[in-house]
Amino acid sequence: MTRVLVVEDDPQLVRALVINLEARKYGVDPAPDGATALRVAAACQPDVVVLDLGLPDMDGVDVIKALRGWTRVPILVLSARRASDEKVAALDAGADDYVTKPFSMDELLARLRAAVRRTETAPLAQETATVTTDDFTIDLLAKKATRAGRDIRLTPTEWHLLEILVTSPGRLITQKHLLQEVWGVSQSNKTNYLRVYMAQLRRKLETDPSHPRYLITEPGMGYRFEG
Repeated sequence: MTRVLVVEDDPQLVRALVINLEARKYGVDPAPDGATALRVAAACQPDVVVLDLGLPDMDGVDVIKALRGWTRVPILVLSARRASDEKVAALDAGADDYVTKPFSMDELLARLRAAVRRTETAPLAQETATVTTDDFTIDLLAKKATRAGRDIRLTPTEWHLLEILVTSPGRLITQKHLLQEVWGVSQSNKTNYLRVYMAQLRRKLETDPSHPRYLITEPGMGYRFEG
């Protein structure tokens, strides 16, 4: 059974989440505040965490940071905070996804299933470190991309950007993280760099670059690779 740690101080919402999750055969451990959440996480080792940022005793971002000190469990943030900088702060702290309140229960459950699937996918063995889609193949060891049997010429910067995205499939990677990894911390405000290079990657990899299937933009937040 997949165990979900629900960190939320609204009793009505907790009740709705417990009913919906248990009906779908999830085990649920509710926690009304950050301190309880950290204790329960350590004791029960959940498979996924659903976390509200507005907790009575501590900020949810601090809970994420504390969890990330010892576990890679998927963290799905549930919050009324809509500002993109607050979403980015949670993602940069280590959250895997972000759902804004009010939300559709179907959407939340779909994102929860996706988070669990990603952790169940075994890491690629070194000798088969390839990412294969219907349209192209990425060989992470040879640092080579092919499409319809032909090599795709990628610049070192394009490759670095692509490698970060494809090695975390389904996970939203923030603009800040990508800029720091590829261009260095001094370029962390140069979001136009990202737009240019992502457009180039889409032209080379996507069948319809204006409607990307694989390299997805989350406006104001970052990008994700959907395999």
